Amino acid sequence: MTWRWRYENANGGEVTDGPLPREIFPSQADAESWLGENWRTLLSAGVEQVTLLEDDKVEYGGMSLRAE
Repeated sequence: MTWRWRYENANGGEVTDGPLPREIFPSQADAESWLGENWRTLLSAGVEQVTLLEDDKVEYGGMSLRAE
């Protein structure tokens, strides 16, 4: 199993342009820890929300990077 974040715009469309990190993680906890450390960088690069994928299955998604 591998875990990764899909970067999305405010409408849920995938953001693929720009120099975004393409990290792969061995566990859900590792992926979540990485996001906790890097969400501000992603937000400044134009990512509005993220979805966590286990292989190609959505674990959870549409999680906003903005404080609400």
